[in-house]
Amino acid sequence: MNADTRPRPWHGIMVATALPLRADLSVDYDAYAEHVARLIAAGCDGVVPNGSLGEYQTLTDDERARVVRVAVEAAGDGARVMPGVSAYGSAEARRWADQAAESGAGSVLLLPPNAYRADERSVRAHYAEVARSGVPVVAYNNPYDTKVDLTPDLLARLHGDGSVVAVKEFSGDTRRAYEIGELAPGLDLLIGADDVLLELAMAGAVGWVAGYPNALPTACVALYRAAAARDLDTALPLYRSLHPLLRWDSKTDFVQAIKLSMDLAGLPGGPTRPPRTPLDSAQEAAVRAATEKALAEGLH
Repeated sequence: MNADTRPRPWHGIMVATALPLRADLSVDYDAYAEHVARLIAAGCDGVVPNGSLGEYQTLTDDERARVVRVAVEAAGDGARVMPGVSAYGSAEARRWADQAAESGAGSVLLLPPNAYRADERSVRAHYAEVARSGVPVVAYNNPYDTKVDLTPDLLARLHGDGSVVAVKEFSGDTRRAYEIGELAPGLDLLIGADDVLLELAMAGAVGWVAGYPNALPTACVALYRAAAARDLDTALPLYRSLHPLLRWDSKTDFVQAIKLSMDLAGLPGGPTRPPRTPLDSAQEAAVRAATEKALAEGLH
């Protein structure tokens, strides 16, 4: 297992793990443990269980708690695990943060309130409540799905409140990286969408909450390390080769796409739970062609 030399538990490549499901849609915990260990062995710095890619919304409370415990054990170090603790209510999100802390996780990832379009006061109260768990909170800005935008101004206030240590930025607007750095210089920027990896790495991001390392961990590690080192001679050709896949991370059907790529790469992807349905024929063909091309080029 590679030594953990990161200055903070949320730095580096934190893979938002897909959750292997059996044909009957039950969770395959053994396959998940092997997957987490494989990602760490491939050079990824940690994992993010119970994110959207892990289909947390469809899990029972028992399943969701067990996924965290399995991830911590398989990673070999709780600092490498950043569970998603998003929930409709602040009290429930706080309970999941407490559970993550009790399991030994080094940090947690939290969406703003997503049951309605929350105003700033509600957003700040939500993050403050979860931060009381004592585990470092990484904000997750996904204005498309939550309809709540954690703007640079709001992120600066959340950081000033002492509620968040970093942000997973998924807006796709790479210009925000510079404004966040100006307004909240102590707030760590994490790449939140695979298809803007190079742009945000160049802008100073200190980590990547990643999707496609689930399927192609070695290639994605090489890409991130080169981008973080500003080694464009290495990073740019890799980025171009992988981008037809990376852009699926920003699409509605990203879970199905990444799981299909995992299956094609010989890794445990499997089906998704409803309401997610299989890719249609055109989507499947596109993902299959891009994955097979990457594998044929030796990217894995």
